[in-house]
Amino acid sequence: MAVDELLRSSRLSWFGTEGADSDVVISSRVRLARNLVSLPFPGRANLAQLAQIQETLDPVLAGLGAELGQPFDRIALDELTALQREVLIEKRLVSEKFAEVQPHRLAYISADTRISILVNEDDHLRIQSMTPGLSLTQAFETASRVDDYIEERLDLAFDETMGYLTAYPTNLGTGLRASVILHLPGLVYTRNIENIVNTSPQLGLAVHPLEGIGEGAHFYKISNQLTLGYSEAEMIENLQTAAGEIAAHERRARKALSYFGKDGIEDGVWRAYGILSYARSLTEQELFALVSRVRYGIDRGIIKEVTPDCYAEIIVAARDGALKYTAENENLSTGEISAIRASRVRAILQKYRTQG
Repeated sequence: MAVDELLRSSRLSWFGTEGADSDVVISSRVRLARNLVSLPFPGRANLAQLAQIQETLDPVLAGLGAELGQPFDRIALDELTALQREVLIEKRLVSEKFAEVQPHRLAYISADTRISILVNEDDHLRIQSMTPGLSLTQAFETASRVDDYIEERLDLAFDETMGYLTAYPTNLGTGLRASVILHLPGLVYTRNIENIVNTSPQLGLAVHPLEGIGEGAHFYKISNQLTLGYSEAEMIENLQTAAGEIAAHERRARKALSYFGKDGIEDGVWRAYGILSYARSLTEQELFALVSRVRYGIDRGIIKEVTPDCYAEIIVAARDGALKYTAENENLSTGEISAIRASRVRAILQKYRTQG
């Protein structure tokens, strides 16, 4: 997939309505931090050392496509415009910090967008694997396959006592960060979300609204906070179990809403659907709040006019950066972007209308 095609794509294979528990769990992610021996972390490295890190990793990562059976785009961050970097951030293929202009930063992104490898962020390597639904084991297996491929060819910084050495002590040990994105309108509407957020630290986990989207979207990310003293399997199992329990709480909350406050919830769902279907101007935050209600309505069988796939495409294709990039105009006014967004949403809803 060419870089332009990647940036214009309106769907992400790991973000949608497929996979286990997909009525609540949107996607799973596993990220591994790795570093080369005898070279400083990127934050302490000079330009010559950053170049050496890139030159060491480049030929190895170039062979990933053949190893994994799909092509990878090699993207040099300093060759991208600010708008192109914004779109990659929106698609969660690179981090905001990584997108800051700095020489010798590379991203290798698989054709299916499920694997994203960052060179010279906080660590020499960040291996990211994303999958739809509650599928942390699958995500971990893919990330581990990439890790094994690299480790067979390069010496990585590892200590027998402390494990993998990383730029931040919080990543020390396994170097593993795992997270799950959940859609939790039921817990928000029943005002039980704070109980989940407040008890998660006791389990070594964190739950908070997904950054860059806003609380109105009812997206929450649950992630592990500890990497030292636990095996990868233990961390994955702990997070998988916790996410499954939160999903069960969410379903119970949704069921309760079907009996108590049903009319008010259904009215809110249909109002949201009506606005998305006919609005001529939508801000990004308005969109997230409205499409969350519509997704809830689809999941509860209230709305049968469109398929759940509309949700995944709207979230990706109607972001500010994506709209500006598709329009080939990064200087659009706020009003122009809102008008284009409304038109795009109407077209997506029409595209996914059910027959009958």
